[in-house]
Amino acid sequence: MTFDPKSLRQWWPKPPMPRPIVILGAGSIVDDAHLPAYNKAGFPVAGLYDPNGEKAKTLADQWGIRAFASEAEALAVEDAIFDLATPPAAHAGILAKLPRGSFALIQKPMGSDLAAATEILRVCRERDIKAAVNFQLRFAPMMLALYDAVEKGYLGEVVDFDAWLALATPWGLWPFLKGLPRIEIAMHSIHYLDFIRGLLGNPKGVHAKTIGHPNHEVAQTRTAAILDYGDKVRCVLSVNHDHDFGRKFQACEFRISGTKGAAYIKLGVNLDYPRGEPDELWIRPADGSDWVEVKLEGAWFPDAFVNRMANLQRFASGEDKTLVGSVEDAWQTMALVEAAYQSSAAPATPIAKLPKA
Repeated sequence: MTFDPKSLRQWWPKPPMPRPIVILGAGSIVDDAHLPAYNKAGFPVAGLYDPNGEKAKTLADQWGIRAFASEAEALAVEDAIFDLATPPAAHAGILAKLPRGSFALIQKPMGSDLAAATEILRVCRERDIKAAVNFQLRFAPMMLALYDAVEKGYLGEVVDFDAWLALATPWGLWPFLKGLPRIEIAMHSIHYLDFIRGLLGNPKGVHAKTIGHPNHEVAQTRTAAILDYGDKVRCVLSVNHDHDFGRKFQACEFRISGTKGAAYIKLGVNLDYPRGEPDELWIRPADGSDWVEVKLEGAWFPDAFVNRMANLQRFASGEDKTLVGSVEDAWQTMALVEAAYQSSAAPATPIAKLPKA
C-alpha cells in the first residue's frame, strides 16, 4: 500500500446551490471566522442580526452585508440556514423562534452544561429543527486528512492518543469569561473531546482533574484527563494554558499511534495566539520507513468553518445523508464534558497510610 499524502481529503464538497445564511450575533467570532469563511467559500450571507443594533451595523458595513432591523426580520428569510453565533444561554430561546423544519448551526458549546444541552435537544426535536453544533475542529483540513488516513488503513488500528498542550493563552482577550464557573474543558478542550469522539467513538468513562492557576482568576486553565476505552486504547490529554515562559518549549500537539503507523499534528492557531502559527500534519504510514509531511491546503481558522457549513448546506439539500456533529451527536460530547467535571469534583482514590510501627 503506497502512501500518497496528496490523496488525503482536506475539503468538504461544496454545495452547488447554497442556501442564504442568516447570522444571529455580531461578536468577534463572526468577524474572525464565520464571515471570512463564508466569503472565502462564496456562501451567500443574507445578513446578520444582533440586539445591539449599532454593533450589528458596524460589522455588517465592514463586510458589505445587511444588518437586519429586527429579529423577526432576520427569521423571516426564506430557505435560510440560521447561524447562531450567540452565547450558550441564548441558544434554546432563539431555536424556539425559528420556523419549524429549519436548518441551523449552533455555536459551541451546546449550552453551558448538560441540562442546557438537553433543553436544546428537546427544542430541536419538538420543532423538527435539523441543527449541528459548531464543533468545527473535526472539519479542519488537517483533521479531515487524518480521519481519511485512518479510514484508508495507513495507521492500522488506532490504539494510542496523546494531546499535549503547554502554552500561554491570553485569557484577558475574553473578559466575558470572568466569573464563569466552567472554562477550560467547556470552552477549549471540548474541541479535543469532540474530535476524539469522532476518531474513537464514545469512551466508557473519564478520569479528569481541571484547575485554575494562582496567577489569575480564571476558573480553570489546566486539565489532565484520561478517557477510558478499555484495555486496548490509551487516550490522554495534558492541557496547560499557563506555560508562559517563552515560545521555546511550548507545544500544542496530538500524537496518534496505530498498530501499523502513526500521525503527529501541530495545532498552530493556539501558539502565539491570536497571531498563530501554521498547522502541521505528519504521518508515518504502514510499511513506511520515514515520516511524511502532508502539505496542508488550509488552517483550522477559518477553513474548518467552510467545511462545517458545507456539510450542513449539503445535508439541507439532500446531497449529504449524514449531518456530522448533529445535536444528537453533540449532546454526547456535552455528556463527556459533564462527566469530566463530575470526575474533577469527586475525591481521588485515597492512598494508603504508612502502618504504625
